[in-house]
Amino acid sequence: MMRTGVNMEFRCIQCGDTYALDDILYACRRCGDLLDVHYDPQELERRMVDTDWKARPLGVWKYSVFLPFPEDIEPLSLGEGGTGLHRCRRLEKELGIHSLYVKNEGENPTGSFKDRGMTVGVTKALQLGFKTVICASTGNTASSLAAYAARGGLKCIILVPAGNIALGKLAQAIMYGAKVLAVRGNFDDALGLVGRYVEEGDVYLLNSLNPFRIEGQKTAAFEICEQLGWKAPDRLIIPVGNAGNITAYWKGFMEFQSLGIVQGLPKMVGVQSEGAAPIVKAYNLGLSVLEPEPNPETIATAIKIGNPVNWRRAIQAIRDSGGLAISVGDEEILEAQKLLASKEGIFVEPSSATPLAALKKLLKAGRIDPEETIVCVATGHGLKDPEIALKGCKAPLEIDVDLDSLRKAVEA
Repeated sequence: MMRTGVNMEFRCIQCGDTYALDDILYACRRCGDLLDVHYDPQELERRMVDTDWKARPLGVWKYSVFLPFPEDIEPLSLGEGGTGLHRCRRLEKELGIHSLYVKNEGENPTGSFKDRGMTVGVTKALQLGFKTVICASTGNTASSLAAYAARGGLKCIILVPAGNIALGKLAQAIMYGAKVLAVRGNFDDALGLVGRYVEEGDVYLLNSLNPFRIEGQKTAAFEICEQLGWKAPDRLIIPVGNAGNITAYWKGFMEFQSLGIVQGLPKMVGVQSEGAAPIVKAYNLGLSVLEPEPNPETIATAIKIGNPVNWRRAIQAIRDSGGLAISVGDEEILEAQKLLASKEGIFVEPSSATPLAALKKLLKAGRIDPEETIVCVATGHGLKDPEIALKGCKAPLEIDVDLDSLRKAVEA
């Protein structure tokens, strides 16, 4: 067991063993479970008093006092965070609810929430002296890591499931200069292969089992509280794939609440696709061990994951918050994607539409109080996966170059 002292350390989520933050490890040496960055509350309170962090502009590094770095750290940044929390009044009226917001993480530099974790994770990789970074990905992690690696002058290796990555995300990763390898298998196969490779080489792993990724992603919860006037929402609805993001949000909300920055905590709703819903199944059946989905299938490729590594923490977040887990079908996802775009002008990728699909389903079943303040998290931009969007839309109507043709087409 190794310690950094009382201020900051890794702590195993299962057995509680602790390690120094500069130890290069992604799981507990004793029991093999995941690690969390643990802070001494008194240290956080000191940092808060000693800085004017509330006066800083919105963004990930506004909250550097709550991140596991020296206070004079020079971060590797592309200007991530500070994404909009959009009040959706037309959808409120349509759904018959009081307060609905969408946290649009598609406004991040590479178009997804992954940038929050990558700015922190790649900053740590540079601090540790690594020259190469690696990940397995269904798409958004790939494009984000590739961008930040390029910014930091690092070699980047990415493994994706062959034939199962949206072209928009694949194009990003390639353009940023990463070495992209297509694995003849699914995401879980790719992640397993990456894990074995990391054990052999001098390369830094930046999937969501890396605790520094979670630290960056928790800043979205901080932003939501600030954007709501230093209040937590009543309910947060979020897509769940590898389950790092719901874990991060819950950690962020709990930290703000424990420090007295906000009062209360939101109920967490984790949403998966019906074709890739092992966490929903485990939670609703009360299973103590996750039963992986060996062949996940869904149009929502960003959450097409059958064996999520953060499942235990995700279930704990849902349970501790008094929330719930729910799955939605592909048709419900496509309908919600169109609804969000046509009613509020927010174009999201399919996985990001799952919270709205779930909200509609839960309202119909009477499982959500319509008077709640609800935040749906849109994790990625619609341009990440335009092929799926176009399949569900009518093709443009062709007309001749004359005014009569235009009139007829407009009136049709």
